[in-house]
Amino acid sequence: MNSLQSRLFQSLGRASCIALYASAVFLSGTASAADALNGKTLYLNGPTGGGTSCTACHGASPALNVNGILRGANSPTVISSSWAANKGGMGSLYNGKFSTAEIADLAAYIGNPGVTAGPVATLSPASLSFGGTSVGQNSDALAATLSNTGTASLNISNISITGANVGDFSISGGSCASGGSVNAGASCTVQVGFKPATSGARAASLVISHNGTGGSSTASLSGTGNALPLPSIALSASSINFAAVLVNTQSAVQTVTVSNSGQAALNFSGISLAGSNAAIFKLGGTCSTGTPLAAGGSCTVTAQAQSGTAGSFAATINIASNASNASNGSTVINLTASATAATPVLTAAPTVLAFGSQTLASSTGKTITLTNTGNVILNISSITISGNAAFSVASVAAGSTCANTLAVAASCNVVVNFSPVAEGDVTANLLVASNAGNTQLAVSGTGTAKASARPVLSEAGPISFADTQVGKTSAVHSTSLSNTGTAALKITSLVLSGSQLNDFVLGGTCAGNVSVSPAGSCTIETSFKPGAAGKRSADVLLVTDSGAQLSLNLLGNGVAVASNTASLSVSPQSFDFGSVTLGSSAVSKRFVISNTGSSAVSLNSLGFSGAFSIAASADTAACPALPFVLQAGASCGLTIQFNPAVTGTANGSASIQTNDAATNLTLALTGAATAAIPVVQSANVVSNSGGGGCTSIQDGNDPMLAVLVLLAAAVLIWRRRQVRQIANKAQV
Repeated sequence: MNSLQSRLFQSLGRASCIALYASAVFLSGTASAADALNGKTLYLNGPTGGGTSCTACHGASPALNVNGILRGANSPTVISSSWAANKGGMGSLYNGKFSTAEIADLAAYIGNPGVTAGPVATLSPASLSFGGTSVGQNSDALAATLSNTGTASLNISNISITGANVGDFSISGGSCASGGSVNAGASCTVQVGFKPATSGARAASLVISHNGTGGSSTASLSGTGNALPLPSIALSASSINFAAVLVNTQSAVQTVTVSNSGQAALNFSGISLAGSNAAIFKLGGTCSTGTPLAAGGSCTVTAQAQSGTAGSFAATINIASNASNASNGSTVINLTASATAATPVLTAAPTVLAFGSQTLASSTGKTITLTNTGNVILNISSITISGNAAFSVASVAAGSTCANTLAVAASCNVVVNFSPVAEGDVTANLLVASNAGNTQLAVSGTGTAKASARPVLSEAGPISFADTQVGKTSAVHSTSLSNTGTAALKITSLVLSGSQLNDFVLGGTCAGNVSVSPAGSCTIETSFKPGAAGKRSADVLLVTDSGAQLSLNLLGNGVAVASNTASLSVSPQSFDFGSVTLGSSAVSKRFVISNTGSSAVSLNSLGFSGAFSIAASADTAACPALPFVLQAGASCGLTIQFNPAVTGTANGSASIQTNDAATNLTLALTGAATAAIPVVQSANVVSNSGGGGCTSIQDGNDPMLAVLVLLAAAVLIWRRRQVRQIANKAQV
């Protein structure tokens, strides 16, 4: 009560101004809302538990003001006080039978006896946030619910999208419809879709026009347009080296896998050969300018080389596409080849045969290994020995393995026997005739009548070691040296020879100055320790005091230390999920993981930080459950969702751990969460907040208040005049 109301109250008296004060209190907003329709039911039917209705004492309507019932208009206190005082016996009828809310409803009906049923519309949630969506792509639809909390049907006249970015949002379904209605206590839904036309923040409003309070209900719409999804090209190899190719002979087919690790279809506008030597190469594969490559898909490009002349050649395969990471619109695969004329080459090891001293009438054999180091089949026409009858070539049945032909890189053995018949030194020549030309080797030995040693190796060689990583040492290989003669032998020299001798290690019990008795033996231990990658070779040379020479050829392949070059890629590497309303559906984004290396990668685990987690996906190209192996050139989709629990900016990441730390991946993820806007529902109640049912204004600006104030002032002035007149008469 303000000062003016207080003075009026004092001047007019409590009984005279009770109705005016009740109206002023209601109009000032201190009275709470009540349900006049429920009050009408209570007035006409009595308490909910049964009993006498108010019509018995106050007539069919409070508007008749029977027994001064309008004094309780919008004033539950007046009604409660009357019952407490048992005025007119009302206390015995109603005390304890009405709740506080029901008394307020009854007072509201007395104040507004003409109240009728009406709809009350509520739209929830008040905002729909679609988060981040790729430009031109449709997001998942979100739904808003229109509820009728009133007492009459809610008629929908129109459903529309309005606002600055109206074209980015659309009504995609739902049970609400223009021209339809919603029964009291029922609800319907409107589904809204988001398809951003450009990048950046987008906003609009969903407006539903109806016959409810206010005439319409509105929900704000927001979303973020992410940059247009683009394809991304990845190659399993950026170059092909055909190495040595025979003139007029087709090379083996070489294949490069092309993968699309982007988010949109990869369209090839051209796949062609270029360069001055392009004519010697032949192009093929499954990649085609007429067939788009879907996101996460792959195809192949193949090439062959064939030249009619010797020499070195180079060209390129140019792949033109719409890939976002192609250089100037073209991805290049470099091609190199070296064409050589067909050339057979024969290599013999050892290059000399020195038998040393040999007892007369005895025989011993030594082996020579022939290898085809050319690029075509070696044709052997004859293997003969001349110069002295003490030397002979053993037949295939007696140990030799060489036949008429020898394939490229293949080897065979020729066994030469020495059987001296007279004392003294003898020599001969071993001749191998082939299409590689004549190969001649010197053979020597000494006949003696004395006892002599006979050194024999347990194998003729070559000794081939397993591929060994550069800097590492292979397993040790052991070869026995036996003395099958009748005299002791002494090793005068045991060494490694050749340009790559440092790639091998020599050991064992055999060594320089070591003697081996008749029927005795020692061991020669060799191992491979490459200092560089590639094929390596050397020879073990052993010389005895009798002049005998023995050799073993050693072969190995050095393997380069595996590089830690990352072989996995992810697209996109980071993503902003935009703004999400707490409690709304999680926002999801698909990422593509590609193996751009040349070997398989094992993906072991996936970890998250922040409000991010993996989401279920019906994508047929989705990654399987971890752990799994991603083959070279392959890719798969990973769906990640943003589902915040608190408001504010959310930064996080997704970390993919593999079998090689150098290939681990980390995705940077961001998003923001906003609180849901509460929806305040108000009953559609028209109350008589003035006296006597003459007004329904509730905002404190009722023009009747001014009239009442003027009337009260007039009464005050009249009473003061009466006081003065009485005082003047008293003075007279």
